[in-house]
Amino acid sequence: MNSLVIATKNQGKAREYREMFAPYDIEVKTLADFSTPIKINENGTTFLENATIKAQTVMDKLGVPVMADDSGLVVDALDGAPGVHSARYAGDHDDQANNNKLLHELQGVPTGKRTAHFHTTIVALKPDGAKLVANGRVNGRILTKPRGENGFGYDPLFYVEQYGCSMAELTAEQKNAISHRGEALKEFLDHFAEWWNK
Repeated sequence: MNSLVIATKNQGKAREYREMFAPYDIEVKTLADFSTPIKINENGTTFLENATIKAQTVMDKLGVPVMADDSGLVVDALDGAPGVHSARYAGDHDDQANNNKLLHELQGVPTGKRTAHFHTTIVALKPDGAKLVANGRVNGRILTKPRGENGFGYDPLFYVEQYGCSMAELTAEQKNAISHRGEALKEFLDHFAEWWNK
């Protein structure tokens, strides 16, 4: 068993995972590698529920180990929105529209009140029922206009205090070192061998 399916079609996310799994002798596949479309009904109310739904649906269909994550942006001034609806905040996976809506919703909110965090929950499942869950988060605040060309999603609007720039201005290495997905993956990898070899 040396292949792991990541339950995503998001190429930005897939690229980050491939980089992180590079030291391991594991072939990383995504849903884009399979010709049959897999319908996933992400109707959970938490990141954990949605990640579990994704992993379970794909594993049931393919019968192989699957890893899924649910990530989102949690903005304090918006009572936690967009949260689990981050990818579909202004429609279906339209980064530009999502960013525009976020800026619109935060119009007039002062810098000190624009605090937010990115959250990731990872769930990995194997056909024998073995399950691994990991979480990560990174704190920041929402800028008033996009900055940077790297990353995807809300990265151009998410200001990272320790680097003094937006997430989209970080290199891939810098982002992986501090990102919510990076933090969740570190926790995941701490327990990965035990789960993988069970």
